Amino acid sequence: MPDGSPIFLDHSTTTPLAPAVFAAMRPYYEERFAVASGQYAAARQARKDIEAAREQLAGLLGCRPAELIFTSGGTEAANLAIRGVAEASRRRGDHIITTQIEHRCVLDTCQALERQGYRVTYLPVDAAGRVDLDALDHALDARTILVAVMLANNEVGTLQPIAEVVRRVKARSRAIPVYTDAAIAGGVLDLHVDRLGVDLLSLSAHKVYGPRGVGLLYARRLVQLTPQIVGGNQERGRRAGTEYVAGIVGMAKAFELAYQDLDARRAHLQRLMQRLLDGLLERVPETVLVGPQAMEERLPHVATLCFRYIDGEAMVLNLDVQGIAAASGSACASATFDPSHVLRAMGVPKELAHGNLRLGLGIDNTDDEIDRALEIIPRVVQRLREISPLGRA
Repeated sequence: MPDGSPIFLDHSTTTPLAPAVFAAMRPYYEERFAVASGQYAAARQARKDIEAAREQLAGLLGCRPAELIFTSGGTEAANLAIRGVAEASRRRGDHIITTQIEHRCVLDTCQALERQGYRVTYLPVDAAGRVDLDALDHALDARTILVAVMLANNEVGTLQPIAEVVRRVKARSRAIPVYTDAAIAGGVLDLHVDRLGVDLLSLSAHKVYGPRGVGLLYARRLVQLTPQIVGGNQERGRRAGTEYVAGIVGMAKAFELAYQDLDARRAHLQRLMQRLLDGLLERVPETVLVGPQAMEERLPHVATLCFRYIDGEAMVLNLDVQGIAAASGSACASATFDPSHVLRAMGVPKELAHGNLRLGLGIDNTDDEIDRALEIIPRVVQRLREISPLGRA
């Protein structure tokens, strides 16, 4: 291990629990342990705490508290949004529209529905990762029951034109709900649902310095959903199961902290990311930044770089030895040797895509850590290129 503490550059995968969030949750593991379904005082207090958290998050999203459904995380929320709408709308239609670069929780759910007889259109994206709006127009038909387009991409950071997606969908039919996976955008983008125009939106607490195991789905009042987890009347009958009171309270606290100083957080993340990207592109030849080049067209804390002649997975392992935690969308250890589906959809050549490195900055990253990363990453790339069987063109 080199001098200095480890550098965590994988905040797009998860974030550490904020101390203030842990403090807000701790009583619910100790003296306030009651579940919210009982009739005694401690249970009634747990119910009040859940509803206070729901009201707080509804204020952030600009919606009614009753429109929020607490889940076990973003994956369950995506399943509830897509399956819930599809099953509730089966008599009306069987066609779902999404994009080729969605998170696997969306793509795998859509593919499972295809096996059940639903039709799914996977919209292409351009080289920057933006959805093809003309393809959306052509895909909409009389049997379309849902359009699912993520707010921002979790691998390359591309912001999607959600407001324009909504406008085009509603111009065709106001009865078609629009769902957006906003998990990676939590804590860095405006999530007001009326400004976005969406009918469904999912979030995950652990992307915003909150606890793992809790998320939410916003579902506009008139959207019909078939519950996917049954066995109780929790969440107004839309999601059964004993509520995770500590997690719900922690999620509300995490989002409160994120949005009370949103501008400062965004500025900090954007400044550090710009320094990191500029430094790597300057110091490492034959390196490509994937997605939009302008910072205003991308998330401030997520970026993917592709380094020619090396393997992304090998790079991640070597960086780990040097004290840097990062990620790669490459699945090079698999039998198919296929790179990220996002990079493939964006048209990144396969030989370049294999050398991808995904960087996710967090609010606790420092200038010193960026300086150290700018020393370590180029050295690792150079070493891997020297031993790479891929060779140079």
